Amino acid sequence: MNKNSFPTALTIAGTDPSGGAGIMADLKSFQARQVYGMAAVTSVVAQNTKGVRLIQNVDLEMLEAQLACVFEDIPPLALKTGMIPNVEMMRIIRKYVDGLVPYVMDPVMVATSGDHLIDAQARDQFKAELMPVATLVTPNLSEAEYLVGFSIESETDVEKAAQFVLNEMGPKAVIIKGGHFGETAKDYLYIKGKKLVTFESPRYDTPNTHGTGCTFSAVITAELAKGKSLVEAVGIGKDFITKAIKENPGLGKGHGPVNHMVIV
Repeated sequence: MNKNSFPTALTIAGTDPSGGAGIMADLKSFQARQVYGMAAVTSVVAQNTKGVRLIQNVDLEMLEAQLACVFEDIPPLALKTGMIPNVEMMRIIRKYVDGLVPYVMDPVMVATSGDHLIDAQARDQFKAELMPVATLVTPNLSEAEYLVGFSIESETDVEKAAQFVLNEMGPKAVIIKGGHFGETAKDYLYIKGKKLVTFESPRYDTPNTHGTGCTFSAVITAELAKGKSLVEAVGIGKDFITKAIKENPGLGKGHGPVNHMVIV
């Protein structure tokens, strides 16, 4: 536990030199929520709003050294993971996330552009290595379908998928994002042993959604670092990402970034 009262949060993820996703988005989001942000890099990713050009994973010794440096000096009060490209990295990270502080897992598999970010074995091992120790897992619909192995085409399917994740994979909670079952954007939060909470917002027709998953999970992590409950943290995250999409800066030639400077 951090001996200081100032909230601290850590992101463990890949980079984005164009600033819209990955640790760049996470650190901006932490800052926007008045939380001191730290980052351990898993992969250097050459990407922009049009797609991913090149990925270079850091070696395992470097990843472990980064994590050791953070935890021995400024322990985070909450942390999140994003892009973790291989199983060996997951096993290193698990030692640092296992029950120590609230842990938000964004199961990043594919970029907004459609480019794959992690190998097939890593996609399968999410379930065994990290999900059992997660406080919250934040898949979108396509990620949830991959995790559970069946199509999600209705709210009944959402509930079935969420219960499968909770019961078979072991996280404390799961939020399935991006329900397209009406005129609004719905996210469904299931907490083990508690009632479903639904978060609803207007749906904005825009291509500028680069880094939405990173940003949403980072804001939740920041709020957990400040001591908010899971429902409160997710609610703030939903309000933040909705406004960030609505007020996106219109940058880039592809799927542009959201606005990380909004105030909610």
